[in-house]
Amino acid sequence: MLAPSMPSTLALRRVHLFAGCSDEVLQHIALLCNWRTVAAKTSLFSRESSGGEVYFLLNGRVRITSYSEQGREVSFRDYEAGEHFGDLSAIDGQQRSADVIAIEDSLVVSISSAQFLALLDQDALIARRMMQHLTQLVRKLTDRVLELSNFDVPARVQMELLRLAQAIEPDGSARIEPAPTHAALAGKISATREQVAREISALTKRGLIRKEGSRLLRICAVSDLEALVAMTKRQAV
Repeated sequence: MLAPSMPSTLALRRVHLFAGCSDEVLQHIALLCNWRTVAAKTSLFSRESSGGEVYFLLNGRVRITSYSEQGREVSFRDYEAGEHFGDLSAIDGQQRSADVIAIEDSLVVSISSAQFLALLDQDALIARRMMQHLTQLVRKLTDRVLELSNFDVPARVQMELLRLAQAIEPDGSARIEPAPTHAALAGKISATREQVAREISALTKRGLIRKEGSRLLRICAVSDLEALVAMTKRQAV
Protein backbone atom coordinates (compact mmCIF):
# COMPACT_ATOMS: atom_id res chain seq x y z
CA MET A 1 0.00 0.00 0.00
CA LEU A 2 1.29 3.47 -0.87
CA ALA A 3 2.12 5.87 1.93
CA PRO A 4 -0.02 9.00 2.30
CA SER A 5 1.00 11.79 -0.08
CA MET A 6 1.94 14.30 2.64
CA PRO A 7 5.22 15.62 4.09
CA SER A 8 6.89 13.00 6.26
CA THR A 9 10.44 12.87 7.58
CA LEU A 10 9.96 9.14 8.21
CA ALA A 11 9.24 8.56 4.50
CA LEU A 12 12.30 10.58 3.46
CA ARG A 13 14.53 8.36 5.60
CA ARG A 14 13.98 5.69 2.92
CA VAL A 15 15.94 7.83 0.44
CA HIS A 16 19.57 6.70 0.26
CA LEU A 17 20.78 10.23 -0.52
CA PHE A 18 19.39 11.47 2.79
CA ALA A 19 20.74 8.66 4.99
CA GLY A 20 22.17 10.09 8.22
CA CYS A 21 20.49 13.48 7.87
CA SER A 22 19.08 15.06 11.01
CA ASP A 23 15.36 15.37 11.67
CA GLU A 24 15.69 19.13 11.18
CA VAL A 25 17.21 18.72 7.71
CA LEU A 26 14.63 16.11 6.71
CA GLN A 27 11.78 18.33 7.90
CA HIS A 28 13.15 21.18 5.80
CA ILE A 29 13.36 18.91 2.74
CA ALA A 30 9.86 17.50 3.35
CA LEU A 31 8.37 20.99 3.25
CA LEU A 32 10.17 21.77 -0.02
CA CYS A 33 8.95 18.65 -1.78
CA ASN A 34 5.97 18.15 -4.05
CA TRP A 35 4.40 14.85 -2.95
CA ARG A 36 2.29 12.75 -5.32
CA THR A 37 1.28 9.24 -6.24
CA VAL A 38 1.58 8.04 -9.84
CA ALA A 39 -0.15 5.08 -11.42
CA ALA A 40 1.70 2.30 -13.23
CA LYS A 41 2.53 3.15 -16.87
CA THR A 42 2.58 6.87 -16.09
CA SER A 43 5.42 8.84 -17.71
CA LEU A 44 7.28 11.11 -15.31
CA PHE A 45 9.34 12.78 -18.01
CA SER A 46 10.71 12.03 -21.47
CA ARG A 47 14.10 12.28 -23.15
CA GLU A 48 15.03 15.76 -24.40
CA SER A 49 12.23 17.37 -22.38
CA SER A 50 12.95 20.44 -20.31
CA GLY A 51 12.64 20.73 -16.56
CA GLY A 52 15.16 20.15 -13.81
CA GLU A 53 13.11 18.66 -10.99
CA VAL A 54 14.82 15.92 -9.00
CA TYR A 55 12.63 12.96 -8.02
CA PHE A 56 12.88 10.70 -4.97
CA LEU A 57 11.12 7.34 -5.13
CA LEU A 58 9.51 6.39 -1.80
CA ASN A 59 7.38 3.44 -2.93
CA GLY A 60 7.00 1.47 -6.16
CA ARG A 61 9.34 1.11 -9.13
CA VAL A 62 10.24 3.16 -12.20
CA ARG A 63 12.16 2.33 -15.36
CA ILE A 64 14.88 4.51 -16.86
CA THR A 65 14.76 3.91 -20.59
CA SER A 66 15.07 5.46 -24.03
CA TYR A 67 14.13 4.67 -27.62
CA SER A 68 16.14 4.42 -30.82
CA GLU A 69 15.10 6.19 -34.02
CA GLN A 70 13.54 2.87 -35.10
CA GLY A 71 11.41 2.81 -31.94
CA ARG A 72 13.41 0.06 -30.20
CA GLU A 73 13.44 0.37 -26.43
CA VAL A 74 16.81 0.54 -24.71
CA SER A 75 16.39 0.15 -20.95
CA PHE A 76 19.09 1.32 -18.57
CA ARG A 77 17.73 -0.04 -15.30
CA ASP A 78 14.78 -0.15 -12.92
CA TYR A 79 14.88 2.10 -9.86
CA GLU A 80 13.51 0.85 -6.55
CA ALA A 81 12.21 2.69 -3.48
CA GLY A 82 14.95 4.81 -1.90
CA GLU A 83 16.60 5.89 -5.15
CA HIS A 84 16.48 9.25 -6.90
CA PHE A 85 16.60 10.38 -10.53
CA GLY A 86 16.52 13.53 -12.63
CA ASP A 87 19.62 14.92 -10.95
CA LEU A 88 21.72 15.24 -14.11
CA SER A 89 19.46 17.89 -15.65
CA ALA A 90 19.26 19.68 -12.30
CA ILE A 91 23.05 19.90 -12.16
CA ASP A 92 23.89 20.88 -15.75
CA GLY A 93 20.66 22.59 -16.84
CA GLN A 94 20.43 20.47 -19.98
CA GLN A 95 17.47 18.51 -21.36
CA ARG A 96 16.55 15.12 -19.93
CA SER A 97 18.83 12.29 -21.10
CA ALA A 98 16.27 9.46 -20.81
CA ASP A 99 12.59 8.57 -20.39
CA VAL A 100 11.27 7.63 -16.96
CA ILE A 101 8.05 5.66 -16.58
CA ALA A 102 6.41 4.15 -13.49
CA ILE A 103 6.09 0.38 -13.88
CA GLU A 104 4.21 0.03 -10.59
CA ASP A 105 1.93 2.35 -8.67
CA SER A 106 4.47 4.62 -6.99
CA LEU A 107 4.88 7.42 -4.47
CA VAL A 108 7.36 10.06 -5.57
CA VAL A 109 8.42 13.43 -4.24
CA SER A 110 10.22 16.09 -6.21
CA ILE A 111 12.03 19.37 -5.69
CA SER A 112 13.10 22.02 -8.17
CA SER A 113 16.62 22.19 -9.56
CA ALA A 114 17.28 25.42 -7.64
CA GLN A 115 16.19 23.81 -4.37
CA PHE A 116 18.29 20.71 -5.06
CA LEU A 117 21.42 22.74 -5.83
CA ALA A 118 20.84 24.79 -2.67
CA LEU A 119 20.71 21.55 -0.65
CA LEU A 120 24.06 20.49 -2.09
CA ASP A 121 25.54 23.90 -1.22
CA GLN A 122 24.16 23.88 2.31
CA ASP A 123 24.64 20.28 3.42
CA ALA A 124 28.06 18.65 3.11
CA LEU A 125 26.70 15.16 3.87
CA ILE A 126 24.16 15.27 1.03
CA ALA A 127 26.79 16.72 -1.32
CA ARG A 128 29.23 13.92 -0.47
CA ARG A 129 26.56 11.25 -1.02
CA MET A 130 25.73 12.87 -4.34
CA MET A 131 29.37 12.66 -5.43
CA GLN A 132 29.43 8.99 -4.41
CA HIS A 133 26.26 8.37 -6.42
CA LEU A 134 27.73 9.99 -9.56
CA THR A 135 30.96 8.01 -9.13
CA GLN A 136 28.99 4.74 -8.92
CA LEU A 137 27.02 5.76 -12.02
CA VAL A 138 30.22 6.29 -14.02
CA ARG A 139 31.62 2.93 -12.88
CA LYS A 140 28.42 1.10 -13.82
CA LEU A 141 28.31 2.73 -17.25
CA THR A 142 31.97 1.84 -17.80
CA ASP A 143 31.21 -1.80 -16.96
CA ARG A 144 28.26 -1.75 -19.40
CA VAL A 145 30.43 -0.43 -22.23
CA LEU A 146 33.04 -3.12 -21.58
CA GLU A 147 30.37 -5.84 -21.56
CA LEU A 148 28.88 -4.67 -24.85
CA SER A 149 32.36 -4.52 -26.41
CA ASN A 150 33.79 -7.79 -25.12
CA PHE A 151 30.98 -10.31 -24.58
CA ASP A 152 28.39 -12.03 -26.72
CA VAL A 153 24.65 -12.10 -26.02
CA PRO A 154 24.62 -15.32 -23.91
CA ALA A 155 27.28 -13.89 -21.59
CA ARG A 156 25.45 -10.57 -21.33
CA VAL A 157 22.21 -12.36 -20.44
CA GLN A 158 23.99 -14.30 -17.69
CA MET A 159 25.59 -11.14 -16.27
CA GLU A 160 22.27 -9.28 -16.27
CA LEU A 161 20.53 -12.13 -14.45
CA LEU A 162 23.18 -11.98 -11.73
CA ARG A 163 22.68 -8.23 -11.45
CA LEU A 164 18.93 -8.69 -11.07
CA ALA A 165 19.23 -11.48 -8.50
CA GLN A 166 17.93 -10.69 -5.06
CA ALA A 167 19.44 -11.93 -1.79
CA ILE A 168 20.93 -15.44 -1.94
CA GLU A 169 18.78 -17.89 -0.01
CA PRO A 170 20.08 -20.65 2.31
CA ASP A 171 19.98 -23.25 -0.49
CA GLY A 172 22.22 -21.08 -2.68
CA SER A 173 19.44 -20.00 -5.04
CA ALA A 174 18.20 -16.47 -5.67
CA ARG A 175 14.95 -15.08 -6.95
CA ILE A 176 14.28 -12.43 -9.55
CA GLU A 177 10.84 -10.99 -8.90
CA PRO A 178 9.08 -9.80 -10.91
CA ALA A 179 10.62 -11.91 -13.67
CA PRO A 180 11.75 -9.64 -16.53
CA THR A 181 10.25 -10.18 -19.94
CA HIS A 182 12.55 -11.21 -22.77
CA ALA A 183 11.97 -7.81 -24.38
CA ALA A 184 12.95 -6.00 -21.16
CA LEU A 185 16.16 -8.03 -20.87
CA ALA A 186 16.95 -7.41 -24.52
CA GLY A 187 16.55 -3.68 -24.02
CA LYS A 188 19.06 -3.70 -21.16
CA ILE A 189 21.81 -5.64 -22.93
CA SER A 190 21.43 -4.38 -26.51
CA ALA A 191 20.11 -7.65 -27.95
CA THR A 192 16.97 -8.88 -29.66
CA ARG A 193 14.09 -10.55 -27.88
CA GLU A 194 14.74 -13.74 -29.88
CA GLN A 195 18.41 -13.86 -28.81
CA VAL A 196 17.43 -13.49 -25.17
CA ALA A 197 14.71 -16.15 -25.48
CA ARG A 198 17.25 -18.64 -26.86
CA GLU A 199 19.68 -18.07 -24.00
CA ILE A 200 16.95 -18.24 -21.34
CA SER A 201 15.83 -21.54 -22.86
CA ALA A 202 19.43 -22.84 -22.87
CA LEU A 203 19.98 -21.88 -19.23
CA THR A 204 16.69 -23.52 -18.26
CA LYS A 205 17.64 -26.77 -20.01
CA ARG A 206 20.97 -26.77 -18.16
CA GLY A 207 19.12 -26.45 -14.86
CA LEU A 208 20.68 -23.08 -14.02
CA ILE A 209 17.39 -21.17 -13.90
CA ARG A 210 13.69 -22.01 -13.73
CA LYS A 211 10.41 -20.15 -13.94
CA GLU A 212 8.13 -20.37 -10.91
CA GLY A 213 4.69 -19.08 -11.76
CA SER A 214 4.20 -15.98 -13.87
CA ARG A 215 6.17 -13.50 -11.75
CA LEU A 216 9.19 -15.34 -10.39
CA LEU A 217 12.41 -16.45 -12.08
CA ARG A 218 14.81 -18.43 -9.90
CA ILE A 219 18.54 -18.81 -10.33
CA CYS A 220 18.89 -22.36 -9.05
CA ALA A 221 22.51 -22.03 -7.87
CA VAL A 222 24.02 -18.57 -7.95
CA SER A 223 27.54 -19.99 -7.56
CA ASP A 224 27.12 -22.10 -10.72
CA LEU A 225 26.00 -19.11 -12.79
CA GLU A 226 28.82 -17.01 -11.34
CA ALA A 227 31.31 -19.74 -12.30
CA LEU A 228 29.95 -19.76 -15.85
CA VAL A 229 30.34 -15.99 -16.13
CA ALA A 230 33.86 -16.12 -14.61
CA MET A 231 34.91 -18.73 -17.17
CA THR A 232 33.54 -16.56 -19.99
CA LYS A 233 35.50 -13.57 -18.69
CA ARG A 234 38.73 -15.57 -18.51
CA GLN A 235 38.29 -16.74 -22.06
CA ALA A 236 37.73 -13.17 -23.24
CA VAL A 237 41.02 -11.93 -21.79
